[in-house]
Amino acid sequence: MAELGEEPHAIPRVVAVLSTTLERLAERNNAVDRPLALHHRASAFHGLTKPAISVRSYLERIFRYANCSPSCYVVAYIYLDRFLWRHPAVFLDSFNVHRFLITSVLTAVKFMDDIYYNNAYFAKVGGISLMEMNYLEVDFLFGVGFELNVTPVIFSSYCSTLEREMYLESPASPPRLHGCLTEEEPSSCQQKQQQLAV
Repeated sequence: MAELGEEPHAIPRVVAVLSTTLERLAERNNAVDRPLALHHRASAFHGLTKPAISVRSYLERIFRYANCSPSCYVVAYIYLDRFLWRHPAVFLDSFNVHRFLITSVLTAVKFMDDIYYNNAYFAKVGGISLMEMNYLEVDFLFGVGFELNVTPVIFSSYCSTLEREMYLESPASPPRLHGCLTEEEPSSCQQKQQQLAV
């Protein structure tokens, strides 16, 4: 997804596209008043207030300081989608998107990259405590059912989805998460995409 000719410290396009997609999704979900179930898996990710930093600035901060590969952001997007697929009552909004992002990127970098920073460093980058970072990571791993492997076909499919988001003609179009867990579930993927688009 990142251009080969980009400057070494330039923000990869995948970061911008992912942040725009998730920001629009969070804004759309903010408009719908949903009660938070206190014992629900996502309650650990729910903040009491909306963070002052935008999703884009937050992802750019993670990119600048975490030193993870651009492919980690695609994998983090896949992990977020898997979490939401397994927990349909969970909606990304402005109160939880930042915690979901730092946790999914942390999980992706540990799975994808050979060299990465520890949880204490990621907690500092994400503006949360180490104890909270550790708790979110464990909760997230159980939330995705420890399903961390991403095949090249799935990776490519999500890259295509992000590329389509980048070229959307209408910024008012509702953003969609991909909705595929495995290569064997194309029909359920199409059904989920139809639900997300409504």
